[in-house]
Amino acid sequence: MTKSQVILWTCGYLVALIAVIYFTRATRRRVLGAMAGGAAAGLFGVGAIALCQALGWWQIPFASTPYFLGLFYLGLSISLMPIYPVTWRIARRFGLRGLAVFVGIVTIIGPPRDYMYATMFPKWMVFAPGVAPILADGAAYAGIVIIGHGVMSLIAGPAGADRLARQPIAVAHTENVVVGPEGG
Repeated sequence: MTKSQVILWTCGYLVALIAVIYFTRATRRRVLGAMAGGAAAGLFGVGAIALCQALGWWQIPFASTPYFLGLFYLGLSISLMPIYPVTWRIARRFGLRGLAVFVGIVTIIGPPRDYMYATMFPKWMVFAPGVAPILADGAAYAGIVIIGHGVMSLIAGPAGADRLARQPIAVAHTENVVVGPEGG
């Protein structure tokens, strides 16, 4: 992966972030929360990459320049930021159950996506054979969503506390009242 490629996909995700901010009508606090969530999840992602490379589960060739890791971290962080306004909206609308479904979907879809990219661009990533790299990749995706959303919630506040969040429907408990011919 070259410096130019990292800068190119970072710019693409920056455009995606702006679109997501616009379409989710994110407030300033949510935008700052998404940025902090992306920074935290990016740190987790770089750590997961380093750990899995050390274990021999995958290989991501980095340029040997001193600034490349910082550039990669910045690009990864920015590429993750668009996720968190969406997860915040999901949590606001569907609660923790909806967020759990989203994490499950990302965990399942993430590894095939990465394997597809590794097949198309073998200079970017190479997976070792076996089940362990697949499970590690899925766990990395789950961790990225959970950590980033958690950090965003710390800054933007919990989604369920938003004034537009769905409130549970209060079920009125009434006694069985028999209305007689007198009306009461």
